[in-house]
Amino acid sequence: MRARGLARQGPSARFVVVLGATAVVVSACAVAAAGRKVQASDSAQSLDPSAFSSGACVALAPTKGDRHRTVFLDAGHGGFDPGAVGTTTAGATVYEADATLPVELDAASILRAQGFRVVVSRTADSSVTRLSAADLDGDVLSLQGAHDDVAARALCANLAHADALVGIYFDSGASSQNAGSLTTYDAVRPFAAANRQLATLLQTDALGAMNAQGWAIPDAGVVPDAAEGSLVPTSSDNPLAQDAAAYGHLMLLGPAMAGYFTTPSQMPGAVIEPLFLTDPFEASIATSGAGQKVIAQGIAAAVEAFLPAPVATSG
Repeated sequence: MRARGLARQGPSARFVVVLGATAVVVSACAVAAAGRKVQASDSAQSLDPSAFSSGACVALAPTKGDRHRTVFLDAGHGGFDPGAVGTTTAGATVYEADATLPVELDAASILRAQGFRVVVSRTADSSVTRLSAADLDGDVLSLQGAHDDVAARALCANLAHADALVGIYFDSGASSQNAGSLTTYDAVRPFAAANRQLATLLQTDALGAMNAQGWAIPDAGVVPDAAEGSLVPTSSDNPLAQDAAAYGHLMLLGPAMAGYFTTPSQMPGAVIEPLFLTDPFEASIATSGAGQKVIAQGIAAAVEAFLPAPVATSG
């Protein structure tokens, strides 16, 4: 077995407002979740069609029983934003947005069968927010668009009255040797202890599910989002970029900041990045249907442990 390191490129770019001086550069990505389409028969309900893209911020009813608990699952990136890019061992290109969506939908299916109401950020290759002209700069997201699309995910979780939030993303590194599973939580919110508990469960259960397959994925740990916050050029004179640099949290998990972010998530949450797409071995798992289902099973197990079924009382 080859050695695979845990070194990371630096702060995660999962929730960046800018990757350059003026815009987030993106490319088109293929739909990879064709087998997990949400159908009308799934009792899908859009929480606010006027605020979100078609097929975004959708509530899915339980398929068996009802725990009267709601879970918000966010499939990272989508639409104009493909996220991180990697390559499989076979040389195929992998886009993060294509891998996060099937994991989200698989986890939703498992959780619904366990009696949870599940609200998902997106059900197709799309943005979450309903984009305006200000959100685009030609065929790429503007700084405002990148900001608004992440803010829309936190807003959706709040509209859902979710009991827990799980962001599903993948990682990237400077080298193909960068590898491992990482889970992030916010340590400054009033529910910071619950954030850490959920993050620890996600890391333990998803990593355990993967390594039960013999994949030997390294454990990159559970870390506060202060180490993973917005990655922006400090030299930028764009006020929004300057605000992002000052914010220092993941918007999906972090607190409000006057003039920058006013709709923070109001429930315990964590973001899991179970694999590095820039490691061909891990990218091959992330893009495979079997690998996506294993990760989804780990996520569902963590949620069930975090939100256990009510204990029946006699009398």
